[in-house]
Amino acid sequence: MEEIHQRKLIIRIGKNTLSFTMPDPANKEKPFLYEPYIVKGGISMAANLREAFKTADLTAIDTRKVQVLVDTPSMLVPIEQFEEEDIKALYDYAFPTTEEQRIVRFNVLPSLKAVCLFAVNKDLSGVLQDRFDDLQFIHAMAPVWRYLHQRSFTGHRNKLYGYFHGKSLDIFSFQQNRFKFCNAFVVSYAHDALYFLLYVWKQLRLEAEHDEMHIVGDIPEQEWLLQELRRYLQKAYVINPTADFQQAPATRIKGLPYDLMTLLTKGR
Repeated sequence: MEEIHQRKLIIRIGKNTLSFTMPDPANKEKPFLYEPYIVKGGISMAANLREAFKTADLTAIDTRKVQVLVDTPSMLVPIEQFEEEDIKALYDYAFPTTEEQRIVRFNVLPSLKAVCLFAVNKDLSGVLQDRFDDLQFIHAMAPVWRYLHQRSFTGHRNKLYGYFHGKSLDIFSFQQNRFKFCNAFVVSYAHDALYFLLYVWKQLRLEAEHDEMHIVGDIPEQEWLLQELRRYLQKAYVINPTADFQQAPATRIKGLPYDLMTLLTKGR
C-alpha cells in the first residue's frame, strides 16, 4: 500500500471550477479525499490555482504523480489522420481566439480510433509545471467516452448519450469502435437541452420505438426533461452512477462531477 507522500493527486479544472482529489487507500469508508476550491471571479484560473496551492489541504501533501483533468472545448481527429505537428493549426482553426495564449495537448483514444485535441491556458500550464514534475493532462470527456463506449455494447439497440457538465452538453454516439456523432452545445436551460438532444436524434435517424437515449451529469430540470423526452422516444433514461458503478466509493462523494467519478472508478 502506498504511503501518503507517494499518492497521486488529481486536479480538475473547469471554466469556473477547481477541485483536488487524492486516493486514500487506508480509509475503507472514504477511499478518496475530495476538496473543491471556491473560484474567485475577476482573476484568472492561473491566479486561482496559485491561491489554492497556499490554502488547499491536499496540495500540501507530496505526490508522486499529478493528473490534470481539463474541462475545455475539444475536437476529435481520426487516428489514421493524426499528425502531432498539426495539432495547433487544427485546434486554432476549430476554436479561434485572440484573448489568451494556450498550449494544445492531446489524448489518444485507441478503443475509438480517435485523438482528442484540447487546450490549456499557457499561464495555467506554467503554474502547474512550476509546482509538479510528473504531470499528465487528460481531457474530462476521455474517461466518459471510454466508459460509455464500453457500455454501448450492452444490448442490440443504438444509443445516444448526453453528458451535462457546467453549462455544456456533450452529445455523442458510437458505431462499433468509432464515433458516429460527437458535438458539444452551450445549454443554459432545459428547453435548450431538449432541442439539441432531439435534433441530434433526428439527424442520426434513430428510431423512437427501438433506440435508446441516455443522459447523465448535472441535468437541468431532470424530471421535466426526462418527461419531455419520453413524449417523443419510448426509451429515454437517466444514468444513475450509484447503480451503474455498483455503489463504488466515488459515487458517495457529494458534488463529484461524473467525469471525475468515472476516472476514479473506471480509469481513463
